[in-house]
Amino acid sequence: MTDAPDYPLLSAPADGVPDLIVDERALQRAADAIAAGSGPVALDAERASGFRYGGRAYLVQLRREGVGNFLIDPIACPDLTPLNDAIGDAEWVLHAATQDLPCLAEVGLRPVRLFDTELGSRLAGLPRVGLASVVEHYLGVTLAKEHSAVDWSERPLPQPWLVYATLDVELLVPVRDHLAADLEAQGKTEIAAQEFDALTRFTGPPQRTDPWRRTGGMHKVRGRRAIARVRELWLARDAIAAHRDIAPGRVLPDALLVEMAVADPKNSGELLALRQQNSRSGRPHPSLGRYQRDWLSALHRVRALPEAQLPPATVRSDAPPPPKAWADRHPVAAARLTDARAALQRESEERGIPVENLLTPDSLRRVLWEAPETVEPQWFSDRLVALGARPWQVDLALPILTRTVADHPATDE
Repeated sequence: MTDAPDYPLLSAPADGVPDLIVDERALQRAADAIAAGSGPVALDAERASGFRYGGRAYLVQLRREGVGNFLIDPIACPDLTPLNDAIGDAEWVLHAATQDLPCLAEVGLRPVRLFDTELGSRLAGLPRVGLASVVEHYLGVTLAKEHSAVDWSERPLPQPWLVYATLDVELLVPVRDHLAADLEAQGKTEIAAQEFDALTRFTGPPQRTDPWRRTGGMHKVRGRRAIARVRELWLARDAIAAHRDIAPGRVLPDALLVEMAVADPKNSGELLALRQQNSRSGRPHPSLGRYQRDWLSALHRVRALPEAQLPPATVRSDAPPPPKAWADRHPVAAARLTDARAALQRESEERGIPVENLLTPDSLRRVLWEAPETVEPQWFSDRLVALGARPWQVDLALPILTRTVADHPATDE
């Protein structure tokens, strides 16, 4: 086995770390400078995931050729539309854009054009697509990542964190240029352009119905009334978390919420007798006592609910059943899925693009489960577009899907 190259560590930005912008006058000066720069604008945002409620930005970083780096505190300057106006229709360069676009939009930053170096790296077939790995691949230096999971809501922000944040945009544009050349050499420029254009309209992941059903440990909960207890406790925890602006899991971990729902304590004594799973101290979790009125009230509400108002044990989904059930429920669709997956895998290997980027697994399952009995190319095309497939994906998937359906006609059932 060949040892991985020992890349030199980039420990400081070439132009130093800029002062943190915390007032409107400095923000306007930054906007004027960015407007005077040239070329694409590198952007990044730091959130406090796991520490704060929601996904707002607590630091925004920008860099543009000719004017250097900028660090903005969006808590002190919550309206960054002057920067948006300054950037205009210049191309944004981000890494893993879907992580940052929603929180940037909240402060008034919305791209007209963008280049995602993480997605571009996937399309180019790079084996590792984290920012540090991509920088190593194209530029031969490595970035320190020791501050990637810190609490960016902390104030004042420590200087080492600001160094780290500045470095996150320091090399994005050079990486973008190398990556664009790679995509061009592989004949993937138009594919990337369609993918990046779709990202300019990305507003965030779809809102889930009944998000409380994703509570960790729900498989331990039996019966509709116990399920209702999970719901009421989850909603109570969410309200506390929103009020305190902390991550819900820091109010109460899922494991303890589920334990409470199963035990259904009737009073303070029974509530405080619960023990957090894997607790070393053996003492009650502090939030059990601190918010005991909220927990007991939630449980009391469930006891008073009529049977008809209890949530169903399961929720009907418009998604197809799990593929493992297809052989029994729809054997023709199961055979189609097996063949289509194999064909897409061959395309993935030939094109050097991950198979999930050729067509999302969810789209593939939905189309094949819903496919009409006869081969109707227009139906497949329309359905793929409705599911969000880009034109290049439709062009690639359409012959695979129509051929697969033709090879496994419904009359074989």
